[in-house]
Amino acid sequence: MRDVLVFLLLCLIKVVSNLFYRVDMRFIGEVPERPWRHIRLVAFLNHTSLFEPLFAGGCPPGFLFRLARHGVLPIARKTSDRVVVGRFFGLVAKHVISITRERDESWEAVLRRIDPDAMVVLFPEGRMKRANGLDSEGRPMTVRGGIADILDSIGQGRMLVAYSGGLHHVQVPGESWPRLWRTIRINLEVVDLGAYHRERMTEAGPEGFKRAVIADLERRRDLYCPAPS
Repeated sequence: MRDVLVFLLLCLIKVVSNLFYRVDMRFIGEVPERPWRHIRLVAFLNHTSLFEPLFAGGCPPGFLFRLARHGVLPIARKTSDRVVVGRFFGLVAKHVISITRERDESWEAVLRRIDPDAMVVLFPEGRMKRANGLDSEGRPMTVRGGIADILDSIGQGRMLVAYSGGLHHVQVPGESWPRLWRTIRINLEVVDLGAYHRERMTEAGPEGFKRAVIADLERRRDLYCPAPS
């Protein structure tokens, strides 16, 4: 029953997004046949706003159904603890797990949810970018190492790297209401997980694997995120 409710909510978000926004979603690089199939990990880069579910407007229904059936979404505890926002985000995937910024039991709970059918949706930076280009504590936006754990756990399949153009023109963190009738842009790249894992291991070995993943994703983010609208 929960799967159906989550799917209906995602479809509603898709309809609302297409009514009030223009979603400019483009694949980059080598695009495989049926690129939305066999996705095991979605890495969403350039996290700028809690209104990012609006990007569902460009996703096919089959992808949203898989998110409802098998999605694993870690969200920050400070978000999940908010009364309205926390309830909303608790219904956008099959398993929504509240996590801290530490490598603790909450992160282990995410790893335990990764079964052969799971599709993990992750914000590798771990926090939102404010209007000044930094996080809420004035630090540069860097990728955190947790995504390397996910790569180790999943193994095979595809990673969908989502390069957001940013949503500060829709809603800046701290503002209550979004602006309508804007174009929201995102580039998508499909990456073979097995090949990606081997490449980073070849570059840096087991001890440097996490650092190599962080450096590569930050490079890709800076290169492939579309310009803000």
